Amino acid sequence: MKGSEIRQRLKPWILPIAMVAGLLFHEYITYVSFLAPYLIFAMLFITFCKINPHEFKITRFSGYLLSVQILGALALYLALRPVSADIAQGVFICIFCPTATAAPVITGMLGGSVARLVAYSLASNITVALLAPILFAWMGTDHIDILSAAATISARVVPLIVAPLIAALAARKITPRFHHEVASRQALSFYIWAVSLFIVVGRSVSFIMDEPPSKIPEIIVIALCAGIACGLQFIIGRRIGARWGDKISGAQGLGQKNTVLAIWMALTYLNPISSVGPAAYVAWQNTINSLQLYYKQKRDTGHIHKKSAANET
Repeated sequence: MKGSEIRQRLKPWILPIAMVAGLLFHEYITYVSFLAPYLIFAMLFITFCKINPHEFKITRFSGYLLSVQILGALALYLALRPVSADIAQGVFICIFCPTATAAPVITGMLGGSVARLVAYSLASNITVALLAPILFAWMGTDHIDILSAAATISARVVPLIVAPLIAALAARKITPRFHHEVASRQALSFYIWAVSLFIVVGRSVSFIMDEPPSKIPEIIVIALCAGIACGLQFIIGRRIGARWGDKISGAQGLGQKNTVLAIWMALTYLNPISSVGPAAYVAWQNTINSLQLYYKQKRDTGHIHKKSAANET
C-alpha cells in the first residue's frame, strides 16, 4: 500500500485521535497551549491562499446565518433562563459564539465554498465582538466596561482571521510562485488543525475537571444541551446553505464554532460553569466533522473505484 493511500485511510481517524489524545494528556496541555494562535494563523494562511479575491463578498447568505446565530441564541437564552441561568448561559454561548477560525479548512476539505465561508466568518466574528459586551452586561455581568470588553474580544478574534487573509492576498501579489506552492498543499492545514484540536480538547477537559463533584448533574445537562444545539445548528445551516447550492458552507458556518473564544468569554464574563457548554461542544462538533470527512472519503473512494471499473470495461 502506498503512502498516499495510507494517509487517505487514516485521515478520517486523525481528528478522533487528536481528541482522545487531548483527553488523555490534558494535564500537559499548558506546556504547548501557547502554540494555538500560531497554528491557527498558519492553518488559515494555507487555506486562504486557495481563495480567489473576486469570489470574496458578503451576501444574504451571511445575513441569514447571522440572524440564526444572534436571534437564535437570544431566543433560547430567554426560554431556558426561568429553568436555570447556568444552563441558559451555557446554551447561549454555544450558539452566539462566532464561526471557528478553522471552519474554512474543513469547508474546503468537504468541497464547500471557502470564500463564502470566510466572508461569513468575518461578519460573524466582528458582530460578536460588537454585541458580546452589551449582551453580557444585560445578562447580569454589568460590572464590565463595555468598550474595554469589546476591544479585548476584538483583539483576540479579528486579527486571527484578518491577518492571515491579508498575508495570503499579499503573497498572491508579491510572491506568486510561493503563493502557488502553498495553495497546492491544502492537506497541510488539516494536520495543523489536528494539532490545534489536541490543544483545545486538552484545555476543555481541564476546565471540566476543575469543577466540584456536586456540579456533575448540571454539567451533564449543559453538555447534552450543547450537543442538541450543535446538531441543530449544523442542520439549520445546511438548509440555509441549500438555497445557495452550498450546504457545506452553511452547515460549517453555523455549526462549527470558535470554542476556544467561547470558553474564554464564558469564564470571563458569565457564570464559569457555563463554559462546560462550549467545552462539550468541542467534542460534539468534531465528532460531526470526523463523520463528514469519513463519509466524503468513502464516497470519493467509491467514485474512483467505479471510474476505474468503467475504464477497464
